[in-house]
Amino acid sequence: MENKIDTKPVKLTREDFESDQMVKWCPGCGDHAILRSVEAVFPTIGERLGLKKEDFVVVSGIGCSSRFPYYMNTYGFHGIHGRAAVLATGIKLTNPKLNVWVISGDGDSMAIGGNHFIHAARRNVDMNYLMFNNRIYGLTKGQYSPTTYKGQKTKTSPQGVFEEPFNPGELVIGAKGRFFARVVDTNPKLMQKTFIEAAMFKGTSIVEILANCVIFNNKTHGLITGKDTKDDYQLILEAGKPMIFGKEKNKGIILQNNKLKVVTIGEDGITEDDILVHDPTTKDAGIHMMLASMQAPDYPVALGVIRAVPEKPFEQIIWDTIEHEKEVSPYKNVDDLLNSGNTWEID
Repeated sequence: MENKIDTKPVKLTREDFESDQMVKWCPGCGDHAILRSVEAVFPTIGERLGLKKEDFVVVSGIGCSSRFPYYMNTYGFHGIHGRAAVLATGIKLTNPKLNVWVISGDGDSMAIGGNHFIHAARRNVDMNYLMFNNRIYGLTKGQYSPTTYKGQKTKTSPQGVFEEPFNPGELVIGAKGRFFARVVDTNPKLMQKTFIEAAMFKGTSIVEILANCVIFNNKTHGLITGKDTKDDYQLILEAGKPMIFGKEKNKGIILQNNKLKVVTIGEDGITEDDILVHDPTTKDAGIHMMLASMQAPDYPVALGVIRAVPEKPFEQIIWDTIEHEKEVSPYKNVDDLLNSGNTWEID
């Protein structure tokens, strides 16, 4: 009897992506929750995109977050400081079927890797970029990073940071990025939902994760993630729904004089109909930039998908161009090229 091979795709589980390596992050570090969330969503992403386990690739630079490839049971690439986006771009251009994930930190992304970060955003290669933002250099023991708050004292700013911090969302949108989202490490459910939306987006999806460094910058996001304050300082965005937040779900965001304003529903004649409705797909980046710029304590911090504007990804444009040139070129191989035009022999 002829043996038949079962060619049905194997159903992936979380356990398929768990590495046997010891996770060497500090107890209490927010990176643990991020790792668990990524492990949890990869099977769903694989099912939705028709991927096999070997189609996933995790790429990192240098930093606490960049240990990630060791902790995922996938193909991985641990690169040098700030160059993860470059490596991921090369991987995706070479083999577009791969599902590529970049893992980076605020220093890795926006200090030594700043140039690559903004060009990754504008170029729009179909890859997923998770940026862990704990507003400090953790692996090198507490130096200030490009996102550390102005005035904060650290090992390299004993008189306080003199510089204005970067806002990752402003950088992404200003660089013509098509997808930007933000989540907190204390909300695995929102993380997982957002990671799946990022994976489904065709193009560069950048997700900023507000992560806690329990050793060198503990509770840097405390106002946003604190048990007693988070409801009033988290605006969780959903496409097509009004921007409402607060413990009593009675606060909202309106547009007034070309600026976002926090209002209370039921006061000064404000009704739910006055509240802005979120549209992440509009090409006009004005509202998206305003949402990305909101900071506590003056505003709630916008979480979820802030911007998701569809556009053909870079690698598809490249491969379409290659196929077109192959069709129209009179040269079908190197011999055709070498034997084209005038030729001669030297005795």
